Amino acid sequence: MAARWIEALTGPWDQKKQYRRDVARLQALPEPYRTAATGMHRYLMATSGLTDGDALVRMVGDLADLWESAAADERPVRAIVGGDPVDFAESFAEAYAGERWIDKARTRLVRAMDEAERREQP
Repeated sequence: MAARWIEALTGPWDQKKQYRRDVARLQALPEPYRTAATGMHRYLMATSGLTDGDALVRMVGDLADLWESAAADERPVRAIVGGDPVDFAESFAEAYAGERWIDKARTRLVRAMDEAERREQP
């Protein structure tokens, strides 16, 4: 019973386990791929704004796949991210549909303006 209540607040346990496995995969990469992958992971967590757990777990899993493949092929880091790593990371994040924090903020703003308009009218 308590487990369901906790899961309702924090999300499914399976998602958390998968996320942790994928982060461990990033940590297990050889250098310089580990540094690049963990830097990109940190950036994505701070900027992607995803609130959808499924999309977030998929994104981190795909990030681990990308860097494991690059390490296996011994591709240079810049051959993966190009000259603008910020643009690469943001394009990577855009591929993952899901609700984002900005979506919630936009919805709240629209509701506030609708409410203000209703209160204006006599």
